[in-house]
Amino acid sequence: MPVLNRIAEFADEITAWRQDFHAHPELLYAVERTAGIVADKLRAFGCDSVVTGIGGTGVVGIIHGRVNASGRTIGLRADMDALPITENTGKAYASTVDGKMHACGHDGHTAMLLGAAKYLAETRNFDGRIALIFQPAEEGGAGAKAMLDDRLIEQFGIDEFYGMHNWPGMPTGHFGIRAGGIMAATDRFYIDIAGQGGHAARPQTTIDPIIVAANMIVGMQAIVSRNVDPLASAVLSVTMLEAGEADNVISRSAKITGTVRTLDLGVQDQIEQRLAEFVPQFAASFGATATVRYARGYPVTVNAPEQTAFAAAVAGEVAGHQRVDTDAPPSMGGEDFSFMLEQRPGAYIFLGNGDSSELHTDSYDFNDAAIPVGTSFWARLAERALPVG
Repeated sequence: MPVLNRIAEFADEITAWRQDFHAHPELLYAVERTAGIVADKLRAFGCDSVVTGIGGTGVVGIIHGRVNASGRTIGLRADMDALPITENTGKAYASTVDGKMHACGHDGHTAMLLGAAKYLAETRNFDGRIALIFQPAEEGGAGAKAMLDDRLIEQFGIDEFYGMHNWPGMPTGHFGIRAGGIMAATDRFYIDIAGQGGHAARPQTTIDPIIVAANMIVGMQAIVSRNVDPLASAVLSVTMLEAGEADNVISRSAKITGTVRTLDLGVQDQIEQRLAEFVPQFAASFGATATVRYARGYPVTVNAPEQTAFAAAVAGEVAGHQRVDTDAPPSMGGEDFSFMLEQRPGAYIFLGNGDSSELHTDSYDFNDAAIPVGTSFWARLAERALPVG
């Protein structure tokens, strides 16, 4: 079954919502305007209840089906926040806020779920309840965890979670999904190196922390290339090196900061342990000392097999099964929807954004041509997950 006719009828309206959200981006938990519009529309659509302030600024709309014999509740989640990037698209609806833009398509995600809410509130062709979850602070603020900590599951009795993200480079109207890890864990490490400072013209009297740091950065790459199974996935990237204050002084200290991305808990544990062993021993070989702090971020986003197969089947109904990749490559990017999938089974699916700029770039824009497809996916998923009769 293709795009739903009723959704095609008001796709232009959904597009207008999307472009309005795009013009007024908000960051992290400070999504008051967006959340306010979402709540107002959910009420106008006739949702049975609309609860605001979940996890700070999250919004949840509940729609009851024609019957409730199943007693089940399916959670559909969209993120609302933007990024601290100055937009460079030149679009008529470009960001009106300096230094902020929707560079990840959360404007599209919010608009599509609102479109599904309108359709589902009209038709109610399902048995049970749909929880429409509009989440703040996906971009580094762990808004999903904040909503869970605010008793999202307990308050609304959610049995399964589903999430969706647009995907540049995938043809518009196509879907990609896989069982197991689909988005990576996003950890960070912080290394402090202590040496002995001195005059740059007399390096023999010093223990140069920059030399230690430079060699340590190279050596750390062997953790991935020589300790991690080559068939596993892992990334260790150094993203910041801080040292020194003058061009004729060897500093007494240096700092290294970076990120680790993994798709498997065992590999995640392995890299954390190896860093803890490697860093102080390596520094000691130069006569320096070093400590490492390893901070775990978003967990691996793990799709449950049963729910993954179900979501793929629904996507096939909407787009055609030949347009659904059920073995899509995982991404080493992170996603806090992972916290929801740790608590309940579910699945996370990619929606093609066509030949657009990459996510998190100043030239990116959500592809409005994907709106009828993504909205129809949400609507059909609700009806198939909770079939009447």
